[in-house]
Amino acid sequence: MSSRPIATTRSATEIPTGKLAVWWLLGSEIVIFGGLLASYIMYRLAHDAWHAQAAATNTWIGAFNTLVLLTSSLTAVLAHQAAEEGNGPKAAKLLWATIGGAATFLIVKAFEWTMEIRHGYTITADTFWSFYYTAAGLHAAHVLAGAVVMVFVARSAARNQELHRVELAGIYWHFVDIVWIFLFPLLYIAK
Repeated sequence: MSSRPIATTRSATEIPTGKLAVWWLLGSEIVIFGGLLASYIMYRLAHDAWHAQAAATNTWIGAFNTLVLLTSSLTAVLAHQAAEEGNGPKAAKLLWATIGGAATFLIVKAFEWTMEIRHGYTITADTFWSFYYTAAGLHAAHVLAGAVVMVFVARSAARNQELHRVELAGIYWHFVDIVWIFLFPLLYIAK
């Protein structure tokens, strides 16, 4: 008899329970980020002053962080492929590379925010910067959460255990990347 709880092995939808849970989580996250981004776009369209305020963001830093996240998405995909092949240690190494991408993103974001705050662009400076720090900060919190989850997944994958979780962590990580793909042009390019 299996030692795994029955809730992880059966599903009325024919979707594994863990995967269904991740998709439900992402559905709620889409509502949160969707509302925030829709508010941002509506407010920006109504206020021409945002052009000048947005000009202070550093497009090169945003582009670098985009490259970092897209590269970390590649390592997440490769980790999933390794897990599908039953190679947990390889999947774990690739997840650690993904975690490294998350850490790089957060370090660059901290550097960027430090520069902006020193120039007087704080969350209370004006409405653009309030939206900027709220959206980018919420995204950074999700990057951190994804990295923490991947630490646990990588540790069990290294022992060739619970390899299905590699895919679940990857699904979440791709969502984090997709959110950034919307944030980058809205916060950095549309000036």
